[in-house]
Amino acid sequence: MNVVSSVAEVRAQVKEWRRLGLSVGLVPTMGYLHEGHKSLIVRAVAENDRVVVSDFVNPIQFGPSEDLESYPRDIEADARLCESAGAHLVFLPRPEDMYAPDFCTYVDMRGLTEGLCGKTRPTHFRGVCTVVSKLFHIVTPDRAYFGQKDAQQLAVIRRMVRDLNFDITIVGCPIVREKDGLAKSSRNTYLNAEERKAAVVLSRAVELGRSMMEKGERSASVVLSAMKGLIEKEPLARIDYVEMVDAVSMQPVTQADGAVLCAMAVYVGKTRLIDNFIFEG
Repeated sequence: MNVVSSVAEVRAQVKEWRRLGLSVGLVPTMGYLHEGHKSLIVRAVAENDRVVVSDFVNPIQFGPSEDLESYPRDIEADARLCESAGAHLVFLPRPEDMYAPDFCTYVDMRGLTEGLCGKTRPTHFRGVCTVVSKLFHIVTPDRAYFGQKDAQQLAVIRRMVRDLNFDITIVGCPIVREKDGLAKSSRNTYLNAEERKAAVVLSRAVELGRSMMEKGERSASVVLSAMKGLIEKEPLARIDYVEMVDAVSMQPVTQADGAVLCAMAVYVGKTRLIDNFIFEG
């Protein structure tokens, strides 16, 4: 496995792979990798001849008061995990190489990005779409892998690929959870012991909502009310949002007549965590 930092090195390696007729998979990450990321890499390795993992804390998807500077980083541990999962190339771009001092070109999207996380993070998805577009142009993968935990991001990337005619297959992969149900996240490291116990309320709310819908409940207000009620019983939890939306358009629904996404963002202490489930109807 090689670890490189320059765009030129990535392009040269991919060009050689293409010359040999090999397929290429890409797993975009912000580093501080865990078992959830590893599951994406393992699947990419199974479905492609060569796999690139990008490891880049993307500054333009963080708002002014968000955790860019404190976001956890451990490049050496990331490289070990990538190698153990079978990746062939780790791309560690420098911010100045991705964004020149006079950088002024962005990929923006309407509609899908305005609700859910977009309500309180209005510039977030512009940063996500821009950096992912750049990675797609640099790596030119056949397939790219994203986790279902970031369900809105996955829907946004799928729409961007369709709208901008990227010749790339987007593969969504299941949420990986801790033994007690908490969705794995790099931000879980922010939680102290008491907050870590309280954070399980997110997955408990997911289980409740899914169970209600599997038993026949289709009213969004009824399901969401029950989920919010459960979360509000946890003193350390503060709801950012709990919503039900169409799984493709990300628009709110009142009734689960087709595939819907039930998603939440909840602060536990000062840490903002997300979780979700998709119900196919």
